Amino acid sequence: MDAHSSYVALSRHRDEVDLHYGRDDFANADRLTRALSRDRAKDMASDYEHVDPLQSYAERRGITFRDRAAEIVRKIVPEKLRDIFDGLRTPADLPGLEGRQRPERATPERESSGPAAERREAEVPASNVAQDPEADARRIRTRALVRHARAVDAIFAARETGGSASREQVKELQKARQAFEEVRPFGSHDAEAAYRKNPELAREAAGGQVGRAVRALQLESELRTDPSRRADRFVERWQKLDQASRRLYQAGDFSGYKSARSAMGDMAKSLERDPQFESILAGRKNDLGIGFESGRRLGQDLAFVHGIDLGRGRSLGI
Repeated sequence: MDAHSSYVALSRHRDEVDLHYGRDDFANADRLTRALSRDRAKDMASDYEHVDPLQSYAERRGITFRDRAAEIVRKIVPEKLRDIFDGLRTPADLPGLEGRQRPERATPERESSGPAAERREAEVPASNVAQDPEADARRIRTRALVRHARAVDAIFAARETGGSASREQVKELQKARQAFEEVRPFGSHDAEAAYRKNPELAREAAGGQVGRAVRALQLESELRTDPSRRADRFVERWQKLDQASRRLYQAGDFSGYKSARSAMGDMAKSLERDPQFESILAGRKNDLGIGFESGRRLGQDLAFVHGIDLGRGRSLGI
């Protein structure tokens, strides 16, 4: 929670609102106040650095363009320069002719002190002395996002082949989550929520294309901090899936029908892990196709009314 989400949550009532908190989370009211009033910046696309997919692919395999270019230059340039300038030398440039020697060229060691060196140091732009901290922060956030996406994509790939995540993959995901949380609070939580809805985002971000993933993170962050908007999004998606499943069934597309019903089952099952959000949705039962009170939890009612099997969804399960 932060100041933004607190304002949203505490400004949607018509007459009055009651705020309850647990002492296992907050020892006293002062700590609760500090938590609800802290300021957190919202994600922007500019907060993440643009990554070149080709360069990212090469660097993951130990190929660095800068080192490779430097190696090529060291091998080729000196030889070519000799070929070009050997024909342009004059007798005065050659040692031993007319008793004159070429003037000794100043080396970096000789120029490391003295007036010339002082002038060069004074002429160095300030941008070369101190790097841009904002650019560094963007670069760190982008690396954390890409690393986390690679860990998630590896687990998704293992699941698609019918296997399960290895111990190394689980450890890497946990480390990637921790690194992401350090630079962007709730970063891994919001990212995984977006990847579950669209696994292609994880694959794109793992390859360095982070644009769509960043926009999805922004949306998930807004949904997490604004319960009413999150409820609207849930109802809208549920209704679309329900209508799509009916059309697919009537058209005889049973594969598409099962896919839509599986997505609905994932949504209903997700409510079991979020009782607070489930209580917010309780007032939207009619919109979800439930016209009676059974005393059961909303997720169970959704499964019962729509005949959905609450099987294992595409959660990371970790």
